[in-house]
Amino acid sequence: MNIKEKIHDVGIVPVVVIEDVKDAVPLANALLAGGICFMEITLRTACALDAIKEVATNVPGMIVGAGTVLNRSQAADAVAAGAEFIVSPGLDEETVIYCKENNIYCCPGCVTPTEIMKAISLGLDVVKFFPANVYGGLKALKALAAPFTGVKFLPTGGINEENMSEYAEAPFIIAIGGSFVCTKKDIKDNNFDKITELSKITVEKIKKARS
Repeated sequence: MNIKEKIHDVGIVPVVVIEDVKDAVPLANALLAGGICFMEITLRTACALDAIKEVATNVPGMIVGAGTVLNRSQAADAVAAGAEFIVSPGLDEETVIYCKENNIYCCPGCVTPTEIMKAISLGLDVVKFFPANVYGGLKALKALAAPFTGVKFLPTGGINEENMSEYAEAPFIIAIGGSFVCTKKDIKDNNFDKITELSKITVEKIKKARS
């Protein structure tokens, strides 16, 4: 399976904020033990690139990517550190072109028909929908999915244990994104067993919602 197929198969891409690089590998292993082989390490902290490198080097079963990528330069730095996919909060054409030129999976944020059409023109068929809870949630996604039948969405923002099944069962959702399986507090407190259990529960809920 390629990355797109694997993302759909797992059904969730955890949004990860690493504040101490030493937590990166234990977290990756905790997610893997829970059945999640993806993690989006956001470029929101000073150690994010080092964390990506640690996971890419030491946890071969984990597909690590970079999130909160705002431009081509950040994308290049993340890829150099070992990122296998790039997620952006918005649509930056240069970043998408860089990723396509370097065979890196790219998922930019798009919340309007115009942005989605631009993503399609750049050859993309999966876009991030962020922040989902602010831009209309599942109701807005249903409306956008109608004219853009070939596009799948990765909604992030406001998705949690209570509403994730509703999102996951929608046919136009490739996967859900969120930090609820690995909160900053749980990472900081090294609650890796808890993260593994939450991951297992989440993966099972997603599978059930899709069945």
